Amino acid sequence: MIYILVLLALFILELLYFKVADRFNIIDKPNERSSHTTITLRGGGIIFYLGALVYFFLSGFQYPWFFLGLTLMTVVSFMDDIFTLSNKIRLLIHFSSVLLMAYQLDVFEMPWYFLLITFVVVVGVINAYNFMDGINGITASYSLAVGGLLMLVNSEVGFVAQDLLAYTMLGVLVFTFFNFRTKAKCFAGDVGSVAIAYILLFALGALIIKTGNLLYFLFLTVYGIDAVWTIIRRLYLRENIFEAHRSHLYQFLGNEAGVNKLLISFLYGAIQFLIGLAVIHFADQDISAQWIFALVLLGGLSILYLVIKTWVIRKYLQIEKQVSKV
Repeated sequence: MIYILVLLALFILELLYFKVADRFNIIDKPNERSSHTTITLRGGGIIFYLGALVYFFLSGFQYPWFFLGLTLMTVVSFMDDIFTLSNKIRLLIHFSSVLLMAYQLDVFEMPWYFLLITFVVVVGVINAYNFMDGINGITASYSLAVGGLLMLVNSEVGFVAQDLLAYTMLGVLVFTFFNFRTKAKCFAGDVGSVAIAYILLFALGALIIKTGNLLYFLFLTVYGIDAVWTIIRRLYLRENIFEAHRSHLYQFLGNEAGVNKLLISFLYGAIQFLIGLAVIHFADQDISAQWIFALVLLGGLSILYLVIKTWVIRKYLQIEKQVSKV
């Protein structure tokens, strides 16, 4: 019953946010790099934070340092959605938030290099998650897949409060209702992609620390493959990797190849969920089996990814160049 009440409350809060966004003109206008063509409300992903915040209050303020970091991340990202912030301010807040997450996870009790690794991984994944938020439904589908996997493992391992994940996923479901459609009512915005990434990374970090098994990082395989190979290609082309672009595989498929964008979003989430189920299975195997699985998975997916992307670029971008010359 409590889940139904929380879902209804989050639904109402999202509708209230739409009124605020409309009143203060918090919108996303399409440009030459956008995958959408109509003006859409931005920042609907704030509901992810609100879902987690509901848990924070109902739990009696559990995980205070994590929530402080999440709040800082959410506020600075929401401000960045409204007006562009200085990179120095964002970097300072990100650094502080990662330290707060690390403190909540007791990383400070470990050797110093664990803190360095935590900082690099968390900041890298959060930025990758943000960059991957480019078409309708992709953040919703992928977050439901990763969140569902974490809840599945959590029911057996118990590495974090299950309701933290449950309430957050209820927020994702509300957002999905408004975003997973051909003409989205809202976009997640930086506030949404950054907040959900921070929450999922906190839970994933807690899982890895409790089990000591790095294989669970493969819960982020699909985004990781697309993000890493896209960065490598942009570096090869001597592009500024921090500038907005449309060169992820899902963008080439949706924009150049004309594949249904909702289908792409669904497949990104579905493939990740299936991979996650395999990860859960191999997590109980011996270390050699885990290494073989990880290498075969990453190698095989990388080859498949590069083959598909190369084919799409050669076929559709060449056509565009020929048409532009005419």
